[in-house]
Amino acid sequence: MAKIVAGIGSSHVPSFGPAYDGRKFEDPDWKPLFDGYVPVREWLRDTVRPDVAIVVYNDHGSDFSLDRVPTFAIGVRDIYEQADEGFGTRPLPPVKGDADLSWHIAKAVIYDEFDLTVCQEMKVDHGMMAPLPLLFSHDPDWAVRVVPIVVNVIQHPLPTARRCFRLGQAIGRAVASYPEDLKVVVVGTGGMSHQLHGERFGHLSEAFDRRWLDLIARDPEELCRMTHEEIMAAAGAESVELIMWLVMRGALAGGAVERKHLNYYAPMTTGMGLISLAAA
Repeated sequence: MAKIVAGIGSSHVPSFGPAYDGRKFEDPDWKPLFDGYVPVREWLRDTVRPDVAIVVYNDHGSDFSLDRVPTFAIGVRDIYEQADEGFGTRPLPPVKGDADLSWHIAKAVIYDEFDLTVCQEMKVDHGMMAPLPLLFSHDPDWAVRVVPIVVNVIQHPLPTARRCFRLGQAIGRAVASYPEDLKVVVVGTGGMSHQLHGERFGHLSEAFDRRWLDLIARDPEELCRMTHEEIMAAAGAESVELIMWLVMRGALAGGAVERKHLNYYAPMTTGMGLISLAAA
């Protein structure tokens, strides 16, 4: 039987990619960020040893245009190519999927009354590709297979924080009903505080970010009660991406977890957070 063994919450800032590909690991501007991922990557590699990562992210207009934005979508392929976001593709191997597990989750979650858009063609952008190489080995190939879950945090109406949490619970039930013996980690991406347009361009709230990092581990119910407007007012319009972390937390059954590592870095216009949780 498959089992969810860990959850990761991670920012997916697009500048991660060029800095990582340029090997700026010791650059003073990037070192605090990259150093923060080292213990999580080592914990996943040496202790957790997952077979599959369910990665929850949002597409940034790379695969879904604004005339068709599904609230929730799942990829059901065995290989995912990178989307070209205007600067060419990164020097990373194609992402390995797990079509069998993806189809199982899609069917189980839809029968659990969540309407997923099932994608037999999908290219992945920085929402997935920014954190993925920081968490998992990819030389010469990826150490895990991936099930991509896409959430609409771009075009209103958006799913509520609680709806995302409940989707995570449904995913957790789906994984638990899969007969193959697999270890699964769920990665919720997005955020943290930032606003990239308008009069509040550059808005950042370290206090909000640190509170979210605390509550996602010990009291996700409080986060589920937050409205989109409350999140955006406190932490900037684009911080609403954080509701995707609640899919991850819901998949861990919402119960007690053990926090293994925490990192926060806010050098510019975006709060960059990372948390790893071991399932109870």
